[in-house]
Amino acid sequence: MSLSLFEASLQNPQLARLQILARTSDQYLALVHPLIPPALRASTKAGPIAPVTRPAEAESGEQTEWCLIAANSASAGKLRQLLPTLLQHLQSAGHPVSTIRLTIEKAPPGRSGASF
Repeated sequence: MSLSLFEASLQNPQLARLQILARTSDQYLALVHPLIPPALRASTKAGPIAPVTRPAEAESGEQTEWCLIAANSASAGKLRQLLPTLLQHLQSAGHPVSTIRLTIEKAPPGRSGASF
């Protein structure tokens, strides 16, 4: 009997946790997707979720930081303006997100954008 990669990962506690976090991150993006302007949707990806370790926020229950990944700095600038709205939307839906961090996607090695 062979296992799929997903089934095998669920048998390992650390990998199972990563699977759950990745799925949760995708759910967060799906939830805020309608709030993102259509022109920015294709250049926005769900990023990692990390627990918040600051004492003041930890006291109020398990809080998390969610990361959104923008394709470039122009997209990031526009998304940055939406972060308070996106955060409020997630929190009002009952998700324990205390902050949203925005990062810019790094180009793969060997793809600097310059052509000769």
